[in-house]
Amino acid sequence: MPKETAGEITGARYLATTLEHLGVSHVFFMDAILRPTLAEMEATGIARILTHSEKAAAYMADGYARVSGKVGVCMAQSVGAANLAAGLQDAYLHRAPVVAITGRKEAMLRHRNAYQEVEHRPLFRPVTKDSLDVAETGELPHLLAQAFRAATDGSPRPVHLDLNGLGGEVIEQGTLTAPPMPDAALGGLPRHRPLAPGPVIAAAAERLAAAERPVLVVGAGAIQAAAEDAVLAFSETLGVPVATSLGGRGILPTTHPNHVGTVGTYSAPPGNRVVGAADLVIFLGCHAGDQPTSAYSVPRPGTAIIQLDMDGLEIGRCYPNTIGVLGCPRHAIAALTGAVAPRPDWAGWLDEARGHVTEWRDSMAPHQMSDARPIRVERLCADISRTLPENGVLVADTGYSGIWTATLLDLPHPGQSYLRAAGSLGWAFPAALGAQCAAPERPVVCFTGDGAFYYHLAELETQRRWQIPAVTVVNNNSGFGQGIYKVKAIYGEREGRQGELNRFGPTDFAAIARDFGVDGVRIEDPADLAPALSAAIAARRPALIDVVSDIDPRAPEPYEPPD
Repeated sequence: MPKETAGEITGARYLATTLEHLGVSHVFFMDAILRPTLAEMEATGIARILTHSEKAAAYMADGYARVSGKVGVCMAQSVGAANLAAGLQDAYLHRAPVVAITGRKEAMLRHRNAYQEVEHRPLFRPVTKDSLDVAETGELPHLLAQAFRAATDGSPRPVHLDLNGLGGEVIEQGTLTAPPMPDAALGGLPRHRPLAPGPVIAAAAERLAAAERPVLVVGAGAIQAAAEDAVLAFSETLGVPVATSLGGRGILPTTHPNHVGTVGTYSAPPGNRVVGAADLVIFLGCHAGDQPTSAYSVPRPGTAIIQLDMDGLEIGRCYPNTIGVLGCPRHAIAALTGAVAPRPDWAGWLDEARGHVTEWRDSMAPHQMSDARPIRVERLCADISRTLPENGVLVADTGYSGIWTATLLDLPHPGQSYLRAAGSLGWAFPAALGAQCAAPERPVVCFTGDGAFYYHLAELETQRRWQIPAVTVVNNNSGFGQGIYKVKAIYGEREGRQGELNRFGPTDFAAIARDFGVDGVRIEDPADLAPALSAAIAARRPALIDVVSDIDPRAPEPYEPPD
């Protein structure tokens, strides 16, 4: 690497010092990428988290970004670029701010059958807002700042930087003379968001005032805008029930009397019943895709809609009868609260919504208190709800892990957070490690199935090496529980080896964890579950709790409105 002269700085040092300036505390990477830059980072205090796969690095950066509100950074060399791109799908779907950095072969090696080289931009195009090619060191100040700007603005999403050199070494070895530092505020979600104009708020207020059965549906965009207090004030001041997407779960304590639960395909019956019966739905920071709307059937087509969002491209995308409010979700919902007086008949509508929730909770209570062995998942969710600290973070995997936790795992405290996989099986464990890195003072509990945990169990070594005190709870039923009855239906009366399609194990993950140097406890008696959870969370050490559970109970099915 060339020596720096007066007023000059190498690309490696510029990258390290600029990431520190932007507030990056951890980078997650798979060898071999930006080695000189990583060496420079040691002096900055940035933690360099070497992982065992590129996807795990991307998932850790995603979890880091969701908890901190800062940009998560993940990196891989040229040959690992395809794996890194695959790991960005979840961050893209959830709209998390991540910058993914890869190396690429030098110009004279491209399009000449270079060893282990494929075109990167087509790989990253579907899972990023932009893919930026950095051909020479002089481009670095501009394009690094632009990557962080794009990752956080509007609808946050991943951005890709492709650096010249197999491991980015061409960019690292070049020098810059007195390069500018980007605005440090680019390192996190915007603190200053545009405000919706008064006439737009007035139009939305007029529609709300005319409604008889309004409901608020909150998405991840409201959490990114720190709208918790504003949502609470709206609901309590006007007496309007609140439902959430999975990404918006945690905006209100789930035990709040006005909270009717998640809505859509991963919901318990109350959420869909209430939203399906509403004559006005207010989407707040929620993009209203097919999951939170049960394939656009909840709310029904033709229902009046108000959509408050930072991204104008999303307003009215999925429901045509929409009054759009473009601006900061937190300020917009607060302005709407002040512009409308509650109608007397809304009290009866709220009581109806509460009745649906009470009926549902009463029906689930026996399962949540069950002493059955193998352990019922409802009991597992209830015990986690009781033991998760007031400032805890719950990280859930996809599939049944998402459904169980979204319907039966309560978050009763305002300081608790819920992160969920947007569809990538195996995401939760690495994401929980990233979340714990971002918030070392907050207890992090990961809820994953055994099928998901197999994906990245090697990261137990990473957890032990860095002493990351997250607690992983494995719902261990020796198979993919979500598909059991679907496979049975396909086979019908036909004899055969159905288990080959979705059964595996049994595996003692607690023993595996102990072999990696992580505290491991195996639970077969439900009476031991809550004490083990409490002890593991309080110890603030890397821990795994392997819960032997029953594969047969079905997760809650969403209510489907009649045609």
